[in-house]
Amino acid sequence: MIGEQSELREAMLFLEDLAGAVLDSSRVRPGQSVAGRGPNTTGGSLIRPGGRDCYPAFWIRDFAMSLECGLIALEELEHALLLTARCQAREDWLTPAGSLVPRGSIADHITFDAKPIYFPGTYEFEAQGQPWGYYPSLDDPFYFVEMAWQLAIAGGRTAILREEIDGMELLERLDLAFSVPTVIEDGSELVWCDENERGVGFGFTDSIIHTGRLLFCSILRCRAARQLADLHGLCGKQQAVEQYRDLARRISESVSATFACDNGLLLASTGKSAQPDVWGSAFAVYSNVLSKQEAGKVAQALLRCLSEGTIAWKGNIRHVPTDCDFSDVSAWEETVGGRARNEYQTGAYWNTPTGGVCYAVAQVDDKAARELALQYVEELRAGDFRQGAEYGSPYECLHLDGDYRRNPVYLTSVTCPLAAFQRLGWIRREDEMAEPSLGSDA
Repeated sequence: MIGEQSELREAMLFLEDLAGAVLDSSRVRPGQSVAGRGPNTTGGSLIRPGGRDCYPAFWIRDFAMSLECGLIALEELEHALLLTARCQAREDWLTPAGSLVPRGSIADHITFDAKPIYFPGTYEFEAQGQPWGYYPSLDDPFYFVEMAWQLAIAGGRTAILREEIDGMELLERLDLAFSVPTVIEDGSELVWCDENERGVGFGFTDSIIHTGRLLFCSILRCRAARQLADLHGLCGKQQAVEQYRDLARRISESVSATFACDNGLLLASTGKSAQPDVWGSAFAVYSNVLSKQEAGKVAQALLRCLSEGTIAWKGNIRHVPTDCDFSDVSAWEETVGGRARNEYQTGAYWNTPTGGVCYAVAQVDDKAARELALQYVEELRAGDFRQGAEYGSPYECLHLDGDYRRNPVYLTSVTCPLAAFQRLGWIRREDEMAEPSLGSDA
């Protein structure tokens, strides 16, 4: 047991050190350019999704997902939050491609010269929109709330909520952003879309066409509702606190009933590409949107998938279990542009959700969770990008077929697992920042 604890402790220290190095490689300081794009003229440093030539822009989602680990400075967070607020859509806009950007929309990513790009697939302002959706990415409004919560609650900078950006207080902007994604009108408060008026429900499946009720985005909405309750509480707005808590409660009560699958996992959606979703299932446990009994069932299903070898490879995690792929050519029912099976979001293995899976599995089998974490760190050690240009770990994703590798030095591949391992108590943070508001009645 002592040897196992020592091995885990050493692995966590390595991960923390590597995460710091990846973060530094992802930082774009004022005046800097990346991959021929830039320079950064936003007035402060930006954190992009990774190092080297990876994704040369500021992505709201990846940045917000990295905040919980505590490595990003509050000054960088404040700059990113205010930049995102300034890029919030001021009015409805129909793009040249025929997509609609509703007032209050939050950018998917922002260029180094502060141009908001509301859709995946491009860096050019006039080129955004279809085929990536009729509406902008549906998850970014909730990640905008996450950024504000991390600064105001976890970082203690509560005055930011009253700051006016182009004549509108930040808290008002958060409320407006929260209201943009379409919600099914059945009392469940779940995020919804159809094929004609579709939006990307979660950026890490932006090349997948999901319709109907959307699991991952609905979990994000639940988290954001709880966080907005916290933020309105700081401002003494008790009515809004109760309203957001009620929204969160209704979402929480709806998730399992809507997305439960026969194998114990949760489905990604109820329309197209309604495959069992490993990431979303783990995230539901991690975000405490399920009852104890429901969470236990999902955790047992993830443990069973691990033991059967259907979701993990070298500590990396697939979106869909290998025995639940939609067909022999794709893990999902439909993709944008058609992507080969076992590449990118259609079957490759990713580090980003590894911590969430470890957290969920640890609820029922701590040893299995630790073994997965050690496998994850073993791959990072072997491929550590600091060893030279021919090395690239942490990658965005990989697969054993053809030694597939995509985007080296990827930030959420280390920051998201690091945050989960901190929450599990496997590694301690120095700053003792507050835990996210995730309780079912918080």
